[in-house]
Amino acid sequence: MDVHDGNGRMETSAGGEPNTRIVVVETNQEPCVGMHFESEEAARAFYDEYAKGVGFGTRVLSSRKSERDRSIISRGLGCRGGSVNRKQGGQREVCTAMVLLKREKSGRWLVRKFVRDHNHPLMVQLRKSRRTLDEKDRKILELSAELRAKKRLSAAYREQLLIFMKDVEDHNEHLSTKVQLVFDNLREFEAKRKKVSDHR
Repeated sequence: MDVHDGNGRMETSAGGEPNTRIVVVETNQEPCVGMHFESEEAARAFYDEYAKGVGFGTRVLSSRKSERDRSIISRGLGCRGGSVNRKQGGQREVCTAMVLLKREKSGRWLVRKFVRDHNHPLMVQLRKSRRTLDEKDRKILELSAELRAKKRLSAAYREQLLIFMKDVEDHNEHLSTKVQLVFDNLREFEAKRKKVSDHR
């Protein structure tokens, strides 16, 4: 029988007759019912590694000892977190995510039960959420800086346009004065010419 030891190795029992479920454990694999480990330590190390990857801390939920020699024959491991129940006046509810391990007669440890779902946000989810917020904040800051730059540029353009319009206005006034002066000179010249003509 091929059995995984929880550390990335495979072992084959004498006879090669399968009498239990064969489960190959890979890095970051999720626990599943029927998974075997060579020791409780290997099983716990696997669950701790899985928990770290998913984003939660672990704790011992339960232990059961043999009546014969008082050795541990089953162990419940679960999530250290929990959610706050506002309906219960802020009382904290224990997270239900867990794995139940049982020692078989061969000495190997078997996953008897696995609960995946948590009743609270996980650290990985919170980090992702915080990273998303950070990206949004950074984008808002970038857009705000760009808007301020555009406003400054718009104000500079407006100032230049006002100066140009003032120059045009001054130039028009100057031209009007010149035209009026020329007109006055022509009229005066015409009056003198007429006066000279009348004397003849």
